[in-house]
Amino acid sequence: MPRDGQQEVGAADGTKEAGEHTHVDPVEGSGGQRTEPQRGTMPGIPSPDLISTRLERIATMARNAPAMAFTSLSHYIDIDLLRVAYKRTRRDGAVGVDDVTAAMYGAALEANLQSLLNRFKAGTYRAPPVRRVHIPKGDGGTRPIGIPSFEDKVLQRAVAIVLGAVYEQDFQDCSYGFRPGRSPHQALDALGTGVMAMHGGYVLDVDIKGFFDTLVHARLREFLDMRVRDGVIRRTIGKWLNAGVLADGVFQHSEHGTPQGGVISPLLANVYLHHVLDRWFDEDVRPRLRGKAFLIRYADDFAIVCNMESDARRIMAVLPKRFAKYGLEIHPD
Repeated sequence: MPRDGQQEVGAADGTKEAGEHTHVDPVEGSGGQRTEPQRGTMPGIPSPDLISTRLERIATMARNAPAMAFTSLSHYIDIDLLRVAYKRTRRDGAVGVDDVTAAMYGAALEANLQSLLNRFKAGTYRAPPVRRVHIPKGDGGTRPIGIPSFEDKVLQRAVAIVLGAVYEQDFQDCSYGFRPGRSPHQALDALGTGVMAMHGGYVLDVDIKGFFDTLVHARLREFLDMRVRDGVIRRTIGKWLNAGVLADGVFQHSEHGTPQGGVISPLLANVYLHHVLDRWFDEDVRPRLRGKAFLIRYADDFAIVCNMESDARRIMAVLPKRFAKYGLEIHPD
């Protein structure tokens, strides 16, 4: 059942991936760069020559009805969309636990994509565990990375394209990480422009400790419920969350974190922090401040700038409590 003030719908459509014009309004707006779609495009939508205009209708409906819960999205994942997802998937990466290379998968591409589509629709798709390897770091240590199977990457990308049409209409201007037409350079530019517009200020430079490994599945499901209730897609996301990791031949399962190295992980992370941080700051924090303030976030790193020291200290005091409520911890450094 929908929550109060929330609608459920069974139809939604379409998308184009747009180039965007931007201008900076970092203080008076939500804190970042405002994007304006070019004529005939919607923000955050894959390009017109690749994706059907059906996805653009999904974006339009999501934009016009921000309380809408989509119950029928999976039928937009068809063989054509899987072909697009395949073309966008890197073919030079390491192999996953199934040892299938991109070249091997592409040798019988149409048959493989049709089989993938059939299993996805029937609910019989099994998400393989992610293969974990360690790569050297500059300090002499190692960093764990996850390598999904190639087929898993293709399906994750297809689902991310459809969900992106919905969530790009929700995400706020302060968010820059892993979004179409946005970059770290734009985030830095918005931060610098905002500080200059304030003639200086007090900056909280914050990192979330192990965010991608600690985000709570139950909380993520609550956030997804607000917008996406399509059973096929939600069950598939659940499989990815529960797929676990295979490290040195040992399977590891966790109730926390997003799929390591997964194409879907940045989108799920942005959904999580959209609710935990972006909306909270815009709707609950800023209206209670004495002065001006803005937020700039790139994935799990963010900066909050205030023109009054007292406001900055109030936010600094409440941030750890806010994040702890959702199973997250501010990095002590």
